[in-house]
Amino acid sequence: MTSPRFDVVAIGNAIVDVLTQASDQFLIEQGLKKGTMALLDQAEAEELYKAMGSGIESSGGSAANTIAAVAQLGGKAGFIGRVRNDQLGEIFAHDLRATGASFDTPAAEVGAATARCMILVTPDAQRTMGTFLGASIALDPNDLDLSMVRQTKVLYLEGYLWDAEAAKKAFLAASAEVKAHGGEVALSLSDPFCVDRHRTSFQELVEGHVDILFANEDEIKSLYLTDSFQQATDLVRGHCKLACLTRSAQGSLVLAGDATHVIPAYQLGDLLDTTGAGDCYAAGFLYGYSQGWDPNRCGHAGSICAAQIVTQMGPRSQVDLKDLIEHHLASLK
Repeated sequence: MTSPRFDVVAIGNAIVDVLTQASDQFLIEQGLKKGTMALLDQAEAEELYKAMGSGIESSGGSAANTIAAVAQLGGKAGFIGRVRNDQLGEIFAHDLRATGASFDTPAAEVGAATARCMILVTPDAQRTMGTFLGASIALDPNDLDLSMVRQTKVLYLEGYLWDAEAAKKAFLAASAEVKAHGGEVALSLSDPFCVDRHRTSFQELVEGHVDILFANEDEIKSLYLTDSFQQATDLVRGHCKLACLTRSAQGSLVLAGDATHVIPAYQLGDLLDTTGAGDCYAAGFLYGYSQGWDPNRCGHAGSICAAQIVTQMGPRSQVDLKDLIEHHLASLK
């Protein structure tokens, strides 16, 4: 592939985040399991929205957060996802484009409203999410800007979108297209419950289509139905070119062939909110990868970006990520 227009293009849920602080008791009252994402219908979403405290609204969604961070790092980034032509859809599009990322998927004129995710952050900085997927799951192969997919080094797929059958078809069509034009496919497993719902098809996706896999400890153990992280790492090794396995305060592992790169967790301030940590890790890694960095350096870039995002409320960095990683990677051999 010669002179690709994009470094990273992502396909994911186009969601507006509503972020607020909440108590553990509130989670219990709402029937939410701490640290996970629950899918809500429109009525449930409206009830949760009424019950929660005042929140901060901003463009979100896992893959969109990654793309925003890639753009902030200086990468050429694009996003494909479905919003409705409503107020939240306008918020999503404006916020994402303001980062410098390209977003050209036409807004739906009929059907469900733009997706929203209520993010409840408890005093221990854990985030628990209630998500109404709305218009985002209406994405289908007809929505794909294949010219964008053809012109990227890496296509990044969000596992959350695997819940919709039409979106699955869009994923597979885009994966085939990017591979046919010399690009690679990256996948985030997104959530252990998402993996539980689609374990077999995720395993097939990883083995048949994915070059770079992102998963946290719970997700990779769920993928291979094991309580042992070591066993999960042994099972995933060799099924894709690179596997990036994050472990919160224990850092991360980057598996590259027979090599294992142990990446430390950076400490850049007090832990405030873990929302977007995995998204920003993927952004740092994929930005470095698209620039030709080795896997170890990519892993450090991801860890630095994740370390910054957990020191603030919300998944979009309030500091210049490019300056941040340049500073911290300066001494890395």
